[in-house]
Amino acid sequence: MKQTNSINKGKKLIVLGFVTIALLFIIYGRYQDPELLTPSAIDSIQRIAYGFYITLLVSFGAIAFGLYRYHKGKIQNNEKNISTIIALVAWNSKSKKIFIATFIGYGIFFSLVSGTLVYQPEVSFSIHYGAEIPSGFVAPCCGDIGYMPKIIIYLTEHVGLQIIPINLVLQIIVSYLVALNTSIAINAYTFSKKGSGMSGIGAIAGAFIACPTCAGTFFSVFIGTASGIALSIALAQLQTALIAISIPILLLTPYIMARKLRNPDGSCKIL
Repeated sequence: MKQTNSINKGKKLIVLGFVTIALLFIIYGRYQDPELLTPSAIDSIQRIAYGFYITLLVSFGAIAFGLYRYHKGKIQNNEKNISTIIALVAWNSKSKKIFIATFIGYGIFFSLVSGTLVYQPEVSFSIHYGAEIPSGFVAPCCGDIGYMPKIIIYLTEHVGLQIIPINLVLQIIVSYLVALNTSIAINAYTFSKKGSGMSGIGAIAGAFIACPTCAGTFFSVFIGTASGIALSIALAQLQTALIAISIPILLLTPYIMARKLRNPDGSCKIL
């Protein structure tokens, strides 16, 4: 009963976190009219922008704690179903190491391709933008829903951060799902080697499809630099659509791969 309560409370925290983020974007979007940015209102909007990021961080914390409670409850219940197998696989020490390494690695890669981490060797930030090095600020206005408030940080003359809310949310969600898929895929591949080779290929394919932004790099290696660059540019323009498509796939593939780790009686093979 205690474990069931933990699972339910975990689910509620996850839902609450995502609902809060969605409402946060919608509410802050009301302050994106340039006409509202008067000298008398700018301080108030700036404080609202700070509150936006505080609330966003609290929402991420609620989601993370909800996932922790959900996974822990599933493991303690030890039911014979796919979601329990996913929790068990993600909880073991080997998977945790894979998960952390993948989450950090893919997060850095995503920040590069999404423009969060900016490197401009041909531009001097202090000369072109009059920026102090190092320095940072929150830009409260004006842009589309999800793109404001923006955090700009100048780390060096050529390296900086441009944190856009929607990109930050996508980066965390996609990095988490990629890390989860990778840790399950490696475990599934280990057991698949004992059976069908096609099962192992399917497990690794599940991890690769988790990285839509990797496609340009992959093709540039195999079809040549010029074609690869052209393809990378085309994919960059479709990045949002690719990520939107990849999220449902990333949610589904752990369930598909976890079947490779299921015994005939429904228990998990790694136990």
